[in-house]
Parts: sequence; C-alpha cells; structure tokens
Amino acid sequence: MSQIWAQTMAYNFGINNVFCYSAGTEATALFPMVVETLKNSGFHISPLSKDNNPVYSIKYAYNQHPIIGFSKSLTDEFNPKLDFAAIMTCSQADGTCPNIAGAEKRIPITFDDPKAFDNTPEQAKKYQERSIQIATELYYVFSQIK
Repeated sequence: MSQIWAQTMAYNFGINNVFCYSAGTEATALFPMVVETLKNSGFHISPLSKDNNPVYSIKYAYNQHPIIGFSKSLTDEFNPKLDFAAIMTCSQADGTCPNIAGAEKRIPITFDDPKAFDNTPEQAKKYQERSIQIATELYYVFSQIK
C-alpha cells in the first residue's frame, strides 16, 4: 500500500521523476485484501496475470502509466539497484533489513502490518484503517517537499 500511496502523492504534489517500488524479504503474493482495500479507495486495478504471484496494473491517475504491482524480494530485477532511497514501511522489515544494497539512504517510516487481522471479522476494517494512515502520513511527507 505504501508504494501505491507514495506514487500517488508524488503525482498529486507535482513531484516529477519519483518512481516508487516495493519489495520484501521474500516474494509471496500480493494479498487479495490489499487489492480490495485499494479498489475501495478509488484505484483502478486490473490483473495482468493469475499465477501464484499475480501481477496487477494499478492506475492512480488517468493519464499516467500504471504501477505494476506484484510481490518481489529486495533483489528482484524489477527493482532499482543503485542511487535510490529505501523507505522501510513494515515494522518487521525495518528490524530484519538493516542494510539495503545500493540504497543511498535508508528511512524507516514504519506501520504495523494489518496481516495480524487476516481471516478475522476485523480484517477489512484494519486494512482500510492502515491504508488511510499510510495515505495521510505520506500526504504530509510529500506536502513538505519543495
């Protein structure tokens, strides 16, 4: 969710040449509740593949290239290798990834992972709450960039 909201905020504030990527300590799959949460927030999401790790086209603005969303590890070829800032958003990732190869800067802006509520009656509510928190905080961050 942080990747999508960060790219959206960069666009919203007219900050050009910002390209947001996402990665984790391992590749699994984009959790369907994340897709549903983002759709409920107004993003247009279309599946591009339907294998064990589906790839999605995620539109945040009508005339912008979509974000290509899928689960990947830090070393995936899709991600940049040099001259980038690594913003650690998952509280678990901040502790388990002390060094990100190629990153010029490592910035922890951590959020509690809503997966603690997976398969509970509160799941959709907790994912929405976290999405709103991420959007709100990234709105503030990008509003301060001059």
